[in-house]
Amino acid sequence: MTRPIPILMYHNVGRPPPGVRLRKLYVGAGHFARQMALLRLMGYRGLSMGAAMPYLRGEQEGRVAVITFDDGYADTLEAALPALRRHGHSATCYAVSRRLGEYNTWDAEWIGARKPLMNAEQLRRWRDAGMEVGAHTRTHPHLTQCDAAALEYEVTGCKSDLEALLQQPVTQFCYPYGSQDARVAAAVRAAGYAAATTTVRGRAEAGSDPYTLPRVMVAGHHLLPVLAIQMLTGYEERRR
Repeated sequence: MTRPIPILMYHNVGRPPPGVRLRKLYVGAGHFARQMALLRLMGYRGLSMGAAMPYLRGEQEGRVAVITFDDGYADTLEAALPALRRHGHSATCYAVSRRLGEYNTWDAEWIGARKPLMNAEQLRRWRDAGMEVGAHTRTHPHLTQCDAAALEYEVTGCKSDLEALLQQPVTQFCYPYGSQDARVAAAVRAAGYAAATTTVRGRAEAGSDPYTLPRVMVAGHHLLPVLAIQMLTGYEERRR
């Protein structure tokens, strides 16, 4: 029996600004560094989605965890990258290609914070550090509400934007808001992505549908033992 593969989901690494909603999306920089150390202590190798594909397909076995960051915030580069490199992990950051260098236009008003996004140069620095860039659409819409033309614009267009910027294939996708259904997943597959992650709770099983991969959300208030429980037990599956 193969070992379940936890795909960790992060958003911001740093201190939440006063009054911001969804404070759980912020994991403190020191706490994040301790989490990365914990992975090593538990015998896990932290991998990007691309590096983890042989494990997700069931072609290779090992104690691995996947590390992902949604939206492409600047603090992913500034605060998360040093800890990733220090502990020998790689990770995937999903970027919103037509918002590079801007902010979270899709939810800033509701959350109560404008969170800076990496610009093109910063995204290249992330790549040059041995990390992976994945696609998170062009503008961060609810994809299930998009018609066929809008789906192609957001899904295929994001891939084209990022590949032109990075001069390398972009093979990984993440559904904004976790908004996906069979039609959306088919569009992602047709665009040429190898896999896509959701916001469904759980650990991935080797050989399962690569376009509906569940993830383990790491919240800012989680203590280290909680992360260990999420990764090692069926806690996430029971809470799905």
